[in-house]
Parts: sequence; C-alpha cells; structure tokens
Amino acid sequence: MMKHAWDNYRQYGWGHNELKPIARKGHSTNIFGNSQLGATIVDALDTLYIMGLHDEFREGQEWIDKNLDFSVNSEVSVFEVNIRFIGGLLAAYYLSGQEVFKIKAVQLAGKLLPAFNTPTGIPWAMVNLKSGVGRNWGWASAGSSILAEFGTLHMEFVHLSYLTGDPVYYNKVMHIRKLLQKMDRPNGLYPNYLNPRTGRWGQHHTSVGGLGDSFYEYLLKAWLMSDKMDTEARKMYDDAIEAIEKHLIRKSNGGLTFIGEWKNGHLERKMGHLTCFAGGMFALGADGSRDDKAGHYLQLGAEIAHTCHESYDRTTLKLGPEAFKFDGGVEAVAVRQNEKYYILRPEVIETYWYMWRFTHDPKYRQWGWEATQAIDKYCRVSGGFSGVKDVYSSSPTYDDVQQSFFLAETLKYLYLLFSNDDLLPLDNWVFNTEAHPLPVLHLANTTLSGNPAYR
Repeated sequence: MMKHAWDNYRQYGWGHNELKPIARKGHSTNIFGNSQLGATIVDALDTLYIMGLHDEFREGQEWIDKNLDFSVNSEVSVFEVNIRFIGGLLAAYYLSGQEVFKIKAVQLAGKLLPAFNTPTGIPWAMVNLKSGVGRNWGWASAGSSILAEFGTLHMEFVHLSYLTGDPVYYNKVMHIRKLLQKMDRPNGLYPNYLNPRTGRWGQHHTSVGGLGDSFYEYLLKAWLMSDKMDTEARKMYDDAIEAIEKHLIRKSNGGLTFIGEWKNGHLERKMGHLTCFAGGMFALGADGSRDDKAGHYLQLGAEIAHTCHESYDRTTLKLGPEAFKFDGGVEAVAVRQNEKYYILRPEVIETYWYMWRFTHDPKYRQWGWEATQAIDKYCRVSGGFSGVKDVYSSSPTYDDVQQSFFLAETLKYLYLLFSNDDLLPLDNWVFNTEAHPLPVLHLANTTLSGNPAYR
C-alpha cells in the first residue's frame, strides 16, 4: 500500500503537496499556501525509512536537498507546517543521520518565528513565509488562535533548541505554557479559542477532537520526551484529563464510552474521528498517572478503542465516519451527510497500535486488519488512495485526495501494529501528532546539559 501511494505520487504529483489520485495530478490545500513544498515527500520520509524502502527514501532526500525552499511568498498554517514539515524533517534526521534534514528543519523554524510576534506571544494561525506577516483564520471565534494549533508546537521546538543550542524555540513554547497556567479555566477545562491580542478566551467550547486534541497529547508527550523530568507538563496533563473525565466522558445507553464536546454550557453527545486518538493517549499516559490509576486509564483507553471500532463496524464499508452521535437510538453512527466521509484518517488505527503495545490483546491486530482490508478495497484507485464521501453507501464516491497524513500516519501505524515492539520502542521514541518519531531526550546527555535551553 505504501509503495502504491508513493509510486503514484512520484509519477503524478511529484513536488506538489499532495496527489489527486483519480485526476492524476498535484493537489494542495490552503494549509500549505500556494507553493509546491512537497508536503507528501517530507511527511512520508520516516515511514519509507522504517519500512526499509531506502531507494524511495533517497529520492525524497534528493528532492528536499535540491528543491525544498522556504523563501517563498506563501501563507501557511504554522501548526500544519510544524507537525508535518518540522516534525517530518526532524524524524528523518534522527533516523537517518542525514544533516540536510536538520538544516532544512532549522531554516523553516526561523520562518515560523515571526508568527509569535503578537501582544501575548500566542502565535498567529498563519504566517507568510516571505514577509513574516501573521493572521488568524477568518472562521475562528472573534479573531482567536486555536488551542490545538498553538498548543502543538512543544515537542518540535524543544528538539530544535536541543539540536541548535539556541533557546529561542524552547522559550517560545514555554511562554505559551506559562500563559496558559495563569489563566482561569471554566470547570477546569481549556476552551478551544484564545485571543492573541487580548489574552482572553474566545467562546467556551472545549473538545478533545478537532481544535483541542493535540494540545492534551503534547502535555503528556512533553513529559515523556523529557525522560519524565518535565513534571509541570505531567501535572497539567493530569489536571486536564481529570476535568475531561468529569465533564466530557459519558456512557451511552448501549454501553459505549464516548467523549462529547462542551458547547455553550451543555454537552454535545457527538464524537469525531479525530477524538479517537484519545484511547491511545489514555493508554500511553496510564503509567505515571495520579493515585495509582494506571489500570483505570488503560481500561478507559480500551473502552474508547471499542467505541471507535464500533463506529467503523456499523458502516457499510467498515471505515469510520468523520463524526458520530450518541442520541436516542442512534449510537456511533453519523447522522448528517457532511459527517459520513472518511479521508484516510489515522486516529482509530493509532489507538489500536498503542492498545496493542500496552496489552498485546490480539483483537487490536484483528481490528487493524479489518481496517487495512477496507482501505485497500474501497480507497485504493489505480492512481493511489482516495478518501470516500459516504461510508454507509455500497457504491462510494471518491473525494480524489491522497492526504499526506495517509503516508505519514495511517500506513505507519498499521505497519507498526503488525511489527515487533522493538521497532521504535516507546521507551526511546515519542511520536509527534503527525506520527513522526522523536527521541526521548535524556537529561544526563552531555550535549543537552550544556544546552542553555535546559539549564
């Protein structure tokens, strides 16, 4: 599947950000601006390397060396470019030792820094790589920045300071953390919107799915990546998870555990595919949790995994919808037409993989195999892989996009699910939210203790 996705991108979309596998041409969305930055190449590199596809890896490296240029007049998403490009380049560097990846990552990080020039230091959502001018998404609550976007920079930026010895990156993300710690949190929950001019919350909407998700993930992973020395991050994670469990996690009438969304003072009984990553997060955070609740969180992870598997199992194609409800008689099923699509997303498989690593219960491999077969049957087209518009229809229509995260995450997590635990062991590697593995930074490491960012 990886070779099919890569070879078709190589043939029809090379250098473009993504591939339209049916039209057989390049594709891009506004998160990458208007430039050909080869997002699929950068995102897929570490997967190619892990799978032993070294010729393909070298092709990608050569393109990056010769063609990846960040001095373009292009407005990009700070968050997406950080997790896909900086994360992808750093992981490729750590896996292969090739300096070009580190050099490009540092160049790009320099281009993102102007986004932090706001009255509060909370970065803009978008920045022009050439001019450094930043702004926020027009649709975001009253000009706000988004929790999952400014809260998902920590892992990559700490590694940038570690590799360069320049504390500027570390300081930017620690400033964000300090600001969040000082703020009042309604019901202990973090709202999804924060105004970077005023430093005030936007509308009180809290989600562990889109807009919120990876902020919580990065609190836990900051602690893991620091060799469990960053206890401040762990405390913020534990506090947040307790509030989430109290206010957002419920059981449906049919006995399915789900994570709802808090909107304007009430709980919406709906869960997104993106939220399904949380099963893996609870399992990953079980060890080291408060009050000896490791067993509780592992069980919670298993319950979320089960619910998300049900969202797949209750469709015609055995592929999960974008969002699904728990209302009345309807459980784990999408109701609205615009929530019935599957765009090759990884989150459910990500949770299967973490649950497999921590429990070795064979059902997680069984569920992963079901998903693999469904993707190969319904999403594979002659020119690559495409998302489908309705997972409940026996004759699905395609969206004609091969997302870069399909190669970075979905196929990587599937490959890891069927590999031995000694491939990228979780004691040594922490995966960023785009599934790019970054090494745990052991503080005894001499280069690190000499690093001003870690004094």
